[in-house]
Amino acid sequence: MAEATQSNAELLEWPKKDKRRFLHAVYRVGDLDRTIKFYTECFGMKLLRKRDVPEEKFANAFLGYGPEQSHFVVELTYNYGVTSYDIGTGFGHFAISTPDVYKLVENIRAKGGNITREPAPVTGGISVIAFVKDPDGYIFELIQRPSTPEPLCQVMLRVGDLERSIKFYEKALGLRVVKRADRPQQKYTIVMLGYADEQETTVLELTYNYGVTEYTKGNAYAQVAISTDDVYKSAEVVNIVTQELGGKITREPGPIPGLNTKITSFLDPDGWKTVLVDNEDFLKELE
Repeated sequence: MAEATQSNAELLEWPKKDKRRFLHAVYRVGDLDRTIKFYTECFGMKLLRKRDVPEEKFANAFLGYGPEQSHFVVELTYNYGVTSYDIGTGFGHFAISTPDVYKLVENIRAKGGNITREPAPVTGGISVIAFVKDPDGYIFELIQRPSTPEPLCQVMLRVGDLERSIKFYEKALGLRVVKRADRPQQKYTIVMLGYADEQETTVLELTYNYGVTEYTKGNAYAQVAISTDDVYKSAEVVNIVTQELGGKITREPGPIPGLNTKITSFLDPDGWKTVLVDNEDFLKELE
C-alpha cells in the first residue's frame, strides 16, 4: 500500500511538469458561415481552417487571433440540419481582450451585433468591460487591456462547489489559481485558473453563485482541449483525482481512429468536459 501511495504521489506531480496549454474551446453553432462572418467582421478573428465531413453530416471551423501552434482558438461545429442549441445555465462566457473596448463595441454595433452590457468599469473595480451576444446566443466578455499575447483569454463556467473544483483542476490538470475575487454583495466568487499569469494566457474562469449547486449543461458548449506530452500518464492522474473528487474518464487514452492523434477525455465533478491532446500529434495534424 505504501508503494502505491508513493507512486501515486509521484504521478500527481506529472501535470505540473508536463508541457500544457489551452488549445481550443469546442461548441456547436446553427449556421457556420453566419458565425464565421460575425467573428471575423465583429471580433477581428481569422478563419484558420475549415473542414466539411459530409459522410458524418458535420462541418467545423477554427478561428482565433493567431496560428493554432501557439494560440488558443475556437472550434465551431455545425451538425447538418441543426439550426439552434440550448446553451443551458452553466456555461458563462468566452472573453476577448482589446486595447479599446469602446471602439470594438461601436464596430460590433455598426455591424448589427447585440450589446448586452455597455462598456463601463466593472462593479467595484477599474477594468473596462462590455458584453456581447453572438448570433447563437453565446456571450463574449470584452476586456480592456493594453496588449496581450492571447486576446482570446477566458472560458467561464459555473460550478456548484468552488473549493472542490479548484482542487480538481489543480490536481487533474496542473492548473494554478492566478486570481480570486469574492463579491459578497453580488453573492458570487470567481477564480481564474491558468498555466501562466492572467494577462499572458488563456484562463479557465470558474464562477460560484452562493447557494447554487447545480446548473443545466444544455447541448451547445462541448469542451476545452488542452495539450499534453503523454495522454496515458495524464489519464492515470485524472483517474486518481476522480476517485477522490468526482468526475469520470469518458474516453480512455489512445489514438482517434483514422486520425492517429492520441487523446483522452473526462468530465469534472460538475460534468464539464476536457479533452487532453498529444502535443506532437496535434502539431502533425496541423501540418
